Amino acid sequence: MAIIVSRFHEQITTQLLDAARQALRRGGIPDSHVHVTWVPGAFELPVVAEAAAVSERFDVIVALGCVIRGETAHFEYVASEAVRGLGNVALAHRIAVGFGVLTTETLVQAQARVSKGAEAVQAALETADAIERLDAASRD
Repeated sequence: MAIIVSRFHEQITTQLLDAARQALRRGGIPDSHVHVTWVPGAFELPVVAEAAAVSERFDVIVALGCVIRGETAHFEYVASEAVRGLGNVALAHRIAVGFGVLTTETLVQAQARVSKGAEAVQAALETADAIERLDAASRD
């Protein structure tokens, strides 16, 4: 599994990563099977997810980040490009990509949602399992 984490708002993204790792451990996935890569911000998540997918080393990719609305339109651009880019990676490579990018109005809202790291892991694992089951069914 690859987990890609944004350093921007690191106090939040570190907590997202902690929640993701705890979910993986509860699911029986050891830390040794998880490769964590840090990137500058949420905008960079898709290109690194693409590199992870192209490497064919990973069955699952989870992207973790935090975009908090400011006084400019920057929030919309970064959030929409992260969503679009990560979705494109999932579709182009038929790989489960967990979306753990918080998009909030305030830091307080972001802090209240750090459990989304675990939810992104769970969604990615379930998606990977669904893809695997469909592949198996198509071979029967």
